[in-house]
Amino acid sequence: MEIANNILIAALDDMRGGYLVGMKELVEAEIFSDFMDQAEELYSKGYHPAAAVVAGCVLEDALRKLCEQQSKIELRDKPKLSWMNDRLKEHDIYNMLTHKKITANAELRNKAAHGEWEEFDKDDVKEMMSSINTFMQKHFG
Repeated sequence: MEIANNILIAALDDMRGGYLVGMKELVEAEIFSDFMDQAEELYSKGYHPAAAVVAGCVLEDALRKLCEQQSKIELRDKPKLSWMNDRLKEHDIYNMLTHKKITANAELRNKAAHGEWEEFDKDDVKEMMSSINTFMQKHFG
């Protein structure tokens, strides 16, 4: 019983010290990584449209997380990727070039999700995944 009590006290100290917030971010980063690994696997097996959809979901969730981190951005219920992208640019979280890359990646994701596969090719998807990986590294380490 004493061991369990000491574990709970240590966990409470960690929470009060802000260390569990870091743990949450580590878990989220691992989830992002797992989904990007799934996108890479789909791509490598020739399913580049599905890879684009999965990678696009990672991007959308990343934008939501960035918005949540900004007290000056109030998230609406079920915000669209384009809305979040615009808010993050307006608040100088990233520059116009990043905004344009995100817009292009979102468009590719939408085309893949709606079966407009003649509008892009596997090289476009590879570039998209690379761009999203770079974005994730920059903003989430």
